[in-house]
Amino acid sequence: MNDPILSGRGLTKRFGGVLALDNVSFDLWPGEVLALAGDNGAGKSTLIKIVSGVYPPDGGTLNYKGKEVRFANPSAARDMGIETIYQDLALADNLDISANVFLGRERIFKRFGLLPALDRKSMEKDAHDVLGVLDIDIDKNKLKQPAGALSGGQRQAVAIGRAIFWNAELLIMDEPTAALGVPEQRKVIELINRLKERNVAIIFISHNLTDIFAVADRILVLRRGIAAGERRAVETDGDEVIRLMIGG
Repeated sequence: MNDPILSGRGLTKRFGGVLALDNVSFDLWPGEVLALAGDNGAGKSTLIKIVSGVYPPDGGTLNYKGKEVRFANPSAARDMGIETIYQDLALADNLDISANVFLGRERIFKRFGLLPALDRKSMEKDAHDVLGVLDIDIDKNKLKQPAGALSGGQRQAVAIGRAIFWNAELLIMDEPTAALGVPEQRKVIELINRLKERNVAIIFISHNLTDIFAVADRILVLRRGIAAGERRAVETDGDEVIRLMIGG
């Protein structure tokens, strides 16, 4: 596609006397990974929370699929196909995989035409199917295990599968490989590459430059709320990104 799925122009956000985001602009195309790099306090979280509907911008505009948008809340962003996977994943550890995929959007049917009940069978089938579409290796028998019993990589896979099941066209991933071992980090990177093949646009936040260069098409570096620079991943290296982050 020639047109970006998401564009921000002059986005600005203040918290009292603190200017958290200062006139930041960017574009994101379908099937592309835009990585946000920067130290703590650089503005990365503020930017994704504007995109996901947590915060309204104090200045600037956000355009999604060719139309200017201003989300009232995260539910409004989700309804338009923008899903966010935060570092804590927002999974319910006491619930099984299918229940987590349908969390807050459970399927209900009337037993005997009268009593409302969860349609567990169809939810389990569709949860298994969406994990299979992404080639996520979770045994069907484990679908009934509580999410708390899964590995970190499997929990990430469930969160990603949930987003895809609900037709995410833009996925925001906040530190998806943090606290994972090297093998599980690789699995998450593989999942991101599969999402790109499905034309899902991704905003990827990580402090791990190795992971950024493994998945990113472009890198937007933020420093103290400003856009310090943007580079195509194949045209830069870690040293330049660090220099942009620290202002050297």
